[in-house]
Amino acid sequence: MDSQKPTLKQRVRLVTGNIATIACLVMYFSYIGQIMSNFSGHPVSPVQPLCAAVNATLWVIYGWVKPDKKDWPVIIANFPGIIFGLVTGITAIF
Repeated sequence: MDSQKPTLKQRVRLVTGNIATIACLVMYFSYIGQIMSNFSGHPVSPVQPLCAAVNATLWVIYGWVKPDKKDWPVIIANFPGIIFGLVTGITAIF
């Protein structure tokens, strides 16, 4: 069995990708507080969360249609942004 040890560049890329995925998830889950404010009668501006939802949608599409293979970390990291961005933006408006 010929197993090669990952290069330093590959390890840095993997660790950086994992940290970036976690940071992205934390960023989108932070909308929960804004959603609660919206439901409490103290609406936040809908502009930023709706822009975040559009941005996340574009990244999910990119990750899904990537030619060589799906980019699951990009898809997983950004999918909650679609949901939380839309919910935050919609609850701020209505």
